Amino acid sequence: MAQESALFNLNNFNIGFSGKGLELSLQTFEAMRKYIYENCGIYFQDNKKYLLESRLQKRIQFLGLDSFEKYLDYLKFDSKSLEERKYLYEAITINETFFFRNQPQLDSMSQIILPEIIASKIKQGKNKIRIWSAASSSGEEAYSVAITIVDLLKFKYPGFEFEIVGTDINYAVVETAQRAIYKDYSVRNTSAYYIKKYFKAQNNTYELDPAIKNMVTFRLLNLYDDASMKSMINFDLIFCANVLIYFDAGSKIRVVNHLYNALNKGGYLFIGYSETLHGISKAFKLVSFPKTIGYKKE
Repeated sequence: MAQESALFNLNNFNIGFSGKGLELSLQTFEAMRKYIYENCGIYFQDNKKYLLESRLQKRIQFLGLDSFEKYLDYLKFDSKSLEERKYLYEAITINETFFFRNQPQLDSMSQIILPEIIASKIKQGKNKIRIWSAASSSGEEAYSVAITIVDLLKFKYPGFEFEIVGTDINYAVVETAQRAIYKDYSVRNTSAYYIKKYFKAQNNTYELDPAIKNMVTFRLLNLYDDASMKSMINFDLIFCANVLIYFDAGSKIRVVNHLYNALNKGGYLFIGYSETLHGISKAFKLVSFPKTIGYKKE
């Protein structure tokens, strides 16, 4: 999800659901809402009952179940419930992203943040930069970071290793990111120069250069899960845009604490334009950049 994707754009669904089919009772909606919230932090408000009902219809029917109640029992008690969560998360998330979606953040990264961090690491005798695209959706944000680094920075710092990690809760978009083959929509904001240099265009698809593809590692990750987040450490820069707006206050605090712990001292966090850490965390220092803002861990 970068991602309006990033993870959960619950306000912009346009679903052609006819209203026919299974009915989600208020009692089961509340139980399903609680289950989803406890497992990934997404909170469906009362006016999103229809949304949840329509998004889960096909999955329930695919499993051969005849009610939302039975699907909830399946999630809670069946031996395949952990596997089923992947499909649940796919059903309730929307992934809206494209290459170079947030250019001011990329500019600030290449012109200010990474040169600052690299200078600090040189003094420490270190030569590795770690960047995380949280809620990376189908990978466009993470690959935009990689392209920017290769084109503008890598030749300046030949002794440095740049490690980029992309994560998302939706297994389907993680698989798309790993393939690194895109349609016109994904590259609509990409310059002709970058398309020619870093993509192989063929049959209305754009296959990313293997050198860029190999710079990024993608994997499934639940930002809300304490145990999973313990593995996300020692990052110098985190992109986590358009994610927090779909959590309630408690979930935001929990996720932001995870992001803070994942950063090295002196590292930076970028979130979405419509998001803020005001009232969520006082641990970061707000930093102004040209046409954007970031948060620094001091």
